Amino acid sequence: MHGFHRFAITASIILWLAPARAAEPGHACLDQKERRAEIESGRVVRLDTALRMARSKVPGALVRARLCRGNDGLVYVLTVLARDGKVARLTVDAVKGSLVGGL
Repeated sequence: MHGFHRFAITASIILWLAPARAAEPGHACLDQKERRAEIESGRVVRLDTALRMARSKVPGALVRARLCRGNDGLVYVLTVLARDGKVARLTVDAVKGSLVGGL
């Protein structure tokens, strides 16, 4: 089990650093340079904050995380593998850190 968590963390980091693509209709994801600028500016909450919010609704392992422009501003689009084996896509407001969609 310990090895699986290490794998999940490593996979999460790789996916977080992967080139951005459209997350879903209405979302244009930021590239690495844009993500870094937004995070360093302090305009958005850190990924771990968004992940805590998502895990409060769907406990499980992070599979993919993207910072995207949504209809109402920046959002984290998180893909989580729930403990029951189901995959959930959650959207977290990147400025407020609150859950705004998914499940």
